[in-house]
Amino acid sequence: MGNIHSNALGNIEQKIRDNADNPLRRHVLENARDFKRSWIELGRSLYSVWKDKLYKEWGYQDFDNYTAKEIGIRKQTAMKLLRSYFFLEKEEPGYLKESISETAKAVNVPSYESVDLLRLAKEKKDLDAEDYANLKEAVFQKGKDSREVKKDLTSLIRQRQELEPEEAWEQKRQRSIKRFIGTLKSLKEEIKSSKMLPASLVQDADAFIRKLESELQ
Repeated sequence: MGNIHSNALGNIEQKIRDNADNPLRRHVLENARDFKRSWIELGRSLYSVWKDKLYKEWGYQDFDNYTAKEIGIRKQTAMKLLRSYFFLEKEEPGYLKESISETAKAVNVPSYESVDLLRLAKEKKDLDAEDYANLKEAVFQKGKDSREVKKDLTSLIRQRQELEPEEAWEQKRQRSIKRFIGTLKSLKEEIKSSKMLPASLVQDADAFIRKLESELQ
């Protein structure tokens, strides 16, 4: 994670004391102080400050000036925090809820740099859902740091770009069929257990799934 130097930490502690009567402003400062332990709460707080332009109420002309002078982080870091937090809120709300629970351990929270790389991967047209799922596992489950994630992402993009058109199409076709089969099996079991359709139609679905599986052989 990014560093907040000792001088900045001292300034933050002083501002926390100075703003004892301003709960929200103090809360953001406390999140900044705890930045090394967990960046997600800081990202959440900064997102509120940025979205509602609260920094103006606190005497700052713009957001960059506020983050630099009040909590001691650079514009680039602040924007990565915002983007990474918003990405989790939009694309991975389940993980976000789990990460901020009282039982979550800060050591298990991926860095904002790794999450930002995951965000970039989500936007890459060269990558598909399976590629994203693998990177997501690397970030959330395996705890890879941003350098390793960046290396994995670069390697994946290079592999996709270097494939011959026919080979690339066939790989994409295979992955799409696998996802389709997985979805069909899940829906079939749900329908079968709830008896929403006659047993004969469930058998037809089984036959169709077997035909699809033969396309993978």
